[in-house]
Amino acid sequence: MTREINLRNAGYQVFKQVFTLAKSISPLEFKEKTEEKRGLTLANYSSYLVNINRLLFWKILPGGEEYLSREEIKHLPVEKKGELFRGWIEENCKDLTFLNLSKAGLTYLPPEICQLSQLQELDLRENQLTALPTEIGQLSELQYLYLNQNQLTALPAEIGRLSQLEWLDLNQNQLTSLPAEIGWLPQLQWFYLNQNQLTSLPAEIGQLSKLQVLYLNQNQLTALPTEIGQLSELTRLFLTQNQLTSLPPETGQLSQLQYLFLNQNQLTSLPAEIRQLSNLLQLHLGQNQLTALPTEIGQLSQLQTLDLNQNQLTALPIEIGQLSQLRALELNQNQLTSLPAEIGRLSKLQWLGLSQNQLTALPAEIGQLSQLQWLYLSQNQLTSLPTEIGQLSQLQWLELNQNQLTALPAEIGQLSKLTKLELAENPLKDIAEKIRQRFRL
Repeated sequence: MTREINLRNAGYQVFKQVFTLAKSISPLEFKEKTEEKRGLTLANYSSYLVNINRLLFWKILPGGEEYLSREEIKHLPVEKKGELFRGWIEENCKDLTFLNLSKAGLTYLPPEICQLSQLQELDLRENQLTALPTEIGQLSELQYLYLNQNQLTALPAEIGRLSQLEWLDLNQNQLTSLPAEIGWLPQLQWFYLNQNQLTSLPAEIGQLSKLQVLYLNQNQLTALPTEIGQLSELTRLFLTQNQLTSLPPETGQLSQLQYLFLNQNQLTSLPAEIRQLSNLLQLHLGQNQLTALPTEIGQLSQLQTLDLNQNQLTALPIEIGQLSQLRALELNQNQLTSLPAEIGRLSKLQWLGLSQNQLTALPAEIGQLSQLQWLYLSQNQLTSLPTEIGQLSQLQWLELNQNQLTALPAEIGQLSKLTKLELAENPLKDIAEKIRQRFRL
């Protein structure tokens, strides 16, 4: 029974590939090829499909379509054309350095790819590849490899032989793991793995000593290997939409890191070692389960953007005021009941999002935010505003919807750059006439 099911599945996959390939060749060619198939068995369909893919590949090579259109060639059986392929490549393409096979309709990459020994850039995006031939490892000069939007479920170990590879794009495939040999790519600088099904990373990823950019958004990672800390040149790390519950302390060893995206995970805390990320510019932690921030957060001296939207924070550490370069602070949809006075020390802050919290008051020090342009306070429990709010000389946008304000300080009228004032759903009784007229309340 199991053998029968396997054969049925194999047959389905074969016919699926045949009809996929049919979209890539002309009706006349497909008629000729389907006539050739009569009498073929499931066992030798594989060879037939390889030869069909050889023809798709061949047509894109310089001079390939012209050669295949010759009278003495075009009516040859697919198998015979396949036999001619290797010799033709050797004679016509051995010096090729760039090859664009994107959207070529390939379901299989012919092993003859290895003959293009001078190839430096290979574009295979948007095909239907489910695997790569082991011969891919023979492309010793390859620097850029694009495989995004295929159906790859695994990579061959031979991928590790691409000693000159600098850019590897595997976005939007079906990879569940990476081979240990991925760590053998000494020149790799850009590595894209978004939208796969990775549940873990091999420890060998830490051997990528020149890696600068690593994209792992929309996978199923539950943890990072401690070896991640060995990526001494990494400047960008993207891990949005995974299932991470914690970060290894070794994350703090990423001394060159500038951008760290961890949105939409299951983090409940941050390691104290985060303080060591002295070059970090942006830290994105929205949609996690953080209940508190470590005091060490204040040591991120270069931080410009801190996104903490949709967490479970009830308070901020006073060390938040040490973030002297901070431009944007996002704290919407938390459970904050108050703000520390030290928030007034954020002298470069331009954007402050505090909507959907439980704030009942603002500290007077809010008025010290001399560069603040956007302030969002909707859906809190504010009953009044400090008069110091009138000192926000750069403020352009102030949202106060759905609070419990009964009055506004007259000092709001001093905000000469304010263009938007939102006050809906407050029990306001006393608004200065100057403010009422200016904002048409």
